[in-house]
Amino acid sequence: MIAEAERPSVSVSDPNIFATLRGGGRVWAVAAIRGEWQRLRTLHARMAAECKPGDQVVYLGDYLGYGSAVLETIDELLVFRRAFIARPGVEVDDVVYLRGAQEEMWQKLLQLQFAPNPAEVLRWMVDHGIGPTIAAYGGNLDEGMTCVRDGILALTRWTSQLRQNMRNFDGHITLMSVLKHAAFTDDNALLFTHAGLDPTRPLSAQVDAFWWGSNDFAGLAEPYSGFKLVVRGSDRRHGGVKIGPHIATLDSGAGQSGTLTAACFGSDGNILQLLEA
Repeated sequence: MIAEAERPSVSVSDPNIFATLRGGGRVWAVAAIRGEWQRLRTLHARMAAECKPGDQVVYLGDYLGYGSAVLETIDELLVFRRAFIARPGVEVDDVVYLRGAQEEMWQKLLQLQFAPNPAEVLRWMVDHGIGPTIAAYGGNLDEGMTCVRDGILALTRWTSQLRQNMRNFDGHITLMSVLKHAAFTDDNALLFTHAGLDPTRPLSAQVDAFWWGSNDFAGLAEPYSGFKLVVRGSDRRHGGVKIGPHIATLDSGAGQSGTLTAACFGSDGNILQLLEA
């Protein structure tokens, strides 16, 4: 946990951190997927039939973890992007991927040898769904725990092998390298996040609130920083899809015995379509 005084700020104009979408059009937002490849494939088929010229797509994180089809899920994300940007009038920046809690954990796992208590960190990650991702990329949890006990060199070899295994799947490393912390329309109407945000902090100082949310988010009673609507794709409290005047939650439980949801938002923040698979 980063101490309050040590929390870094970032520029909201940094394209490596935040994605800027065109305002005034329709934006499709896809909730947390969590390895549910079949649901994502079905949802993509419905979206492909409904998308119009000028539409943009934002994936709200948690592509990895929980579900057993992690590799197939990443491949499906890449295949749909290629098909979508091949449409007339679609730009390469019209598809945005946000970093979710699962992707944040995965990046930390690949650097586990630097953790002050790697055994505790690894157990916590497994309790929060990282196990299927480790298995998908050829890792063995028992072996990982053994390497933790054997020391930093053994653990470095284990995480390095996971990274190398990931490189064997075309586009997977690249996708992980382009994940954004949040996305917003250039007219400041819509803000898209993974798990919400801390309403008491500016957008540039959210840090880990993007991955883990905030207890104050669900009770947001006024527009945050001038945005008409803040949309999140994951709810750790499993409250289901909820649409309010200032916030929208799209997590219908994919990967956790629920369904996968996508919503099409108009420029005024209203939901034009809600799809479920």
